[in-house]
Amino acid sequence: MTRVIRRLGGMLLTLVIASFVIFAAMYAAPGDPMTFLIGSTEDVTPERIAAVRAQYHLDEPLLAQYWHWASGVLTGDFGESFKYHQPVAMILASRTPVTLSLVAYAAVLLCIFGIGLGIVAAVRRRRAVDTAIVGGTTLAGSIPEFVLGIALVAVFAVQLQWFPVAGAGSGGLERLHALTLPAITLSLASLATISRVTRQAMVEQFDSEHVEAARATGLRERFIVRDHVLRGAWGPIITMFALVTASMIAGTVAVETVFGISGIGSLLVEAINTHDFPLVQAVMLFMVVAYMVVTTLVDVALPFLDPRIAEQAVSS
Repeated sequence: MTRVIRRLGGMLLTLVIASFVIFAAMYAAPGDPMTFLIGSTEDVTPERIAAVRAQYHLDEPLLAQYWHWASGVLTGDFGESFKYHQPVAMILASRTPVTLSLVAYAAVLLCIFGIGLGIVAAVRRRRAVDTAIVGGTTLAGSIPEFVLGIALVAVFAVQLQWFPVAGAGSGGLERLHALTLPAITLSLASLATISRVTRQAMVEQFDSEHVEAARATGLRERFIVRDHVLRGAWGPIITMFALVTASMIAGTVAVETVFGISGIGSLLVEAINTHDFPLVQAVMLFMVVAYMVVTTLVDVALPFLDPRIAEQAVSS
């Protein structure tokens, strides 16, 4: 319990620091927010400028502005979008489901193929299959996401017409079908990482004493892999899988832009291009919070999945 409280306290402190950095970074961005808040140049008068600055607290010190913004965020008020003239929270709520569906789909593919290929490479280590898997996943991971996405669209959407060129579908099986190419693009970038971690963790378990003892009893190799090797390797595999899945949210920026998906990633690009500062701040904060939540949940859950981690925590 103490470990959980300490971890949550560290998460809260990190969140405060990250939110302040995100808010303060807007001051370093090119362009004056007054230009976008006022709109038409005909309305630019000293009285109008003073009124807008007072309305958005731009006439106050940085820390005071941050406090107004942060206190609003705690109540779900992220401000109003400069471009859409709608509450930022409403815009985020409309875009989030698509992005979460894409990340979840990509995570499932990564779990099946990334961990699966790592298991095969570990079982067939020092053979041609092992070399082929390591080389193939490394090659797939070295291709930039936007290049891979364009190639998949050109082949499977334009030429073969198996998938739509753009969009995320309306829901259900249509959405699953439309997100297949984007999910493949998003997952391939991390395929090498997951497969290598899985392979290395299992190889280390193959050389451990308890596996040698199980092998000495005459237990079949498949049961040794399932009950001893893979079970002992789950700790680093789950940790890396969670880190990669959390980082996929940031990876949607390129993927959603290539495939024309109206999600959080493409929203961030639009907000940056239009200098929509409240929207940029909200999207970046959402990505940071999502990453921290996933990593914290895994860190808290790992002792329950691997008793050895719990023993180390108690001894320390």
